[in-house]
Amino acid sequence: MINAGIVGGTGYTGVELLRILVQHPKVKLKVITSRQEAGTGVDELFSSLRGQIALKFSDPAKVDFSKCDVVFFATPNGIAMQQAKALLDSGIKVIDLAADFRIKDVAEWEKWYGMTHAAPELVAEAVYGLPEVNREKIRDARLIANPGCYPTAVQLGFIPLIEAGAVDADHLIADTKSGVSGAGRKAEIHTLYAEASDNFKSYAVPGHRHLPEIRQGLSERSNGPIGLTFVPHLTPMIRGIHATLYARLTRDVDLQTLYENRYANEPFVDVLPAGSHPETRSVRGSNFCRIAVHRPGNGDTAVILSVTDNLVKGAAGQAVQNMNIMYGLPETTGIRHVPLLP
Repeated sequence: MINAGIVGGTGYTGVELLRILVQHPKVKLKVITSRQEAGTGVDELFSSLRGQIALKFSDPAKVDFSKCDVVFFATPNGIAMQQAKALLDSGIKVIDLAADFRIKDVAEWEKWYGMTHAAPELVAEAVYGLPEVNREKIRDARLIANPGCYPTAVQLGFIPLIEAGAVDADHLIADTKSGVSGAGRKAEIHTLYAEASDNFKSYAVPGHRHLPEIRQGLSERSNGPIGLTFVPHLTPMIRGIHATLYARLTRDVDLQTLYENRYANEPFVDVLPAGSHPETRSVRGSNFCRIAVHRPGNGDTAVILSVTDNLVKGAAGQAVQNMNIMYGLPETTGIRHVPLLP
């Protein structure tokens, strides 16, 4: 069994990790931390977990992780970088669901996240946990930088075209939408029901923190710099990412065949039949990314539609997928949940 701990178990990604890990046949949860809820039973805070877990939240200042093989950080940005080194030095593997280790250029990270990095020496070692790209590196990693929700959907959508060298990589466009759970489990006016319901808006158009992460990943696949316009939107739904991606083709290519071949052996990327339009509800509660490809009017513009659940493939599910790879388990163990409908 893999003994696991979770730092920050009260947010949406934390409870999603709990939901997945309590059902995982090869995992034993040892500790879950929360400064605010220390001493409270997990199933008291989350009634959905009644009968599934007997642990109480532990004070992170007093917790003992020595019995853990792996620790997940489901915390705000800036927490994992302060605690990862001590865990790694103790032989404990770390999977960070926040952004502390995603961007390799530390100065760039500090610019976008507005803080000094506490463990720059670990950034180079951290493996970016997108299995469809870095599976072999993930196998031997001890520190995983779990990708963001938008970056997962956008990169999986663009990667086949970038790798094939079939598009103008200087002028990519990602028009993306997210449900309100992407903002986290905290009280903010813009995510109140009366503010977000029956409404639709863009945000962070001048620059979003996920932009450098996406650029970094696509540039690595392109073996050169890429140009990306990234515009996120908030939609009145709880879960889901919908990315509509645009790229100008530089040569004739059969998009359907290209995508089917690229993802033929990927258990969590589903390339839909030609002419399809994926819906966010088709992946709700699951670790799947569903993709459809289009070429309007048979012109030179490729339109790629990519949908994920931001809390699963965009966060907790992908983190467990990475854990499975790290420990040599079948990649789908504990995370092949059928999406919820309706």
